[in-house]
Amino acid sequence: MRVSVSRSLEPVDARVRLAISRWPADAPRGAVTSFCREHEISRKTFYVLLARAREKGPAAVLEPQSRRPSASPAKIGEEVKRSALDVRAALERSGLDYGPISVHDKMTSMGFTTPSIASLARIFREAGVARVEPKKKPRSAFRRFVYPAPNACWQLDATEYVLAGGRTCVIFQLTDDHARLAVASHVARAETSKGAVTVMEKGIARHGVPQRLLTDNGAALNPHRRGIVSQLVAYVSTLGVVAITGKPGHPMTQGKNERFHQTLFRWLDKQPLAGTIEELQHLVDRFDVIYNTERPHQALPGRSTPQQAWDATPKAPAPEPDPDAATHPGATGDAVRIVRTHGDISIRGTTFQLGNEFAGTQVHAIWNPALIMIFDERGTLIIEHPWPQPGTRYVGNGRPRGSAPRRRPLSPMS
Repeated sequence: MRVSVSRSLEPVDARVRLAISRWPADAPRGAVTSFCREHEISRKTFYVLLARAREKGPAAVLEPQSRRPSASPAKIGEEVKRSALDVRAALERSGLDYGPISVHDKMTSMGFTTPSIASLARIFREAGVARVEPKKKPRSAFRRFVYPAPNACWQLDATEYVLAGGRTCVIFQLTDDHARLAVASHVARAETSKGAVTVMEKGIARHGVPQRLLTDNGAALNPHRRGIVSQLVAYVSTLGVVAITGKPGHPMTQGKNERFHQTLFRWLDKQPLAGTIEELQHLVDRFDVIYNTERPHQALPGRSTPQQAWDATPKAPAPEPDPDAATHPGATGDAVRIVRTHGDISIRGTTFQLGNEFAGTQVHAIWNPALIMIFDERGTLIIEHPWPQPGTRYVGNGRPRGSAPRRRPLSPMS
């Protein structure tokens, strides 16, 4: 009977192999058992080596054979490797993420034979298009905090961008903490409170009022730590939104938005350079659609898209606005005004005096039934007044009307 050759033999000393290759055909009964016990090998190993010697000759027994399997069904073919590299290159050219996870998801969605994520990482390293980063923390080391539902918290941040010709502008990006949805984006000439309010108005018109708004401590967003009430905070407060900020010098609190900026810039770098704010707004709006509906997000369960994550969970209920606003229709609002020559503006039939130093500048007023606040272009509070009684036509700024009196020079004799 022919003995099958095993590829997983135990290690055998060379002298034992030589003795087996010379084993006599007329060895007495029990000799094999005694030989195996003496040299501490199994009878199976003995007979496998003996069969090999008789089939291929004594020399075939003297050196261990390779344990590598003769066939590897799981081996990745060259065609699959080329497909993986092509998909990676296409994602890179389009400005989207092109790591192993992104390539895996894209190949799966395209119906390709898809290797595992670890295999893709190895393919990219072997092809020289990726590098090993042993100091990089594994994903399992990160602990993420996520609000339980859409609209429970939005994050707002602004980042600077350079247009063709070297002109700078600012992109406000508003995202939902739970679903990572790009709620709204707005391109402005500078980081002002007016731009921040505009992007909030866009987001609320599309998705409703959030319960919280997380920003940094910038002057245009939420400088309350400096004792300043910004135009943005005043606006969202009238809607019942709780404005919160991260710790100064601790940008990781707004890390989701910071990462969102990186993804946007990577995509914009692969697009034609925008020459105007309007052109850049068009590009950013197109990116938001891709980000929300086409690009699987690696931080979401099942690597779903932000839109899928948004749709999967009911939205958090909108906060309760100021109760007085419901009983005074039209008593809550905001308006932009140019300060007149004498340093005043008019709001709903009442003139508010700001000061001659503000003449010709643009200001933003926000009011509710109890209070009116007026801010300059940078979002700094200029004046704050209780809302005047019906019929009030003029509200001063606490200083005498007209120019400040001239101070007479002191007499040399004084």
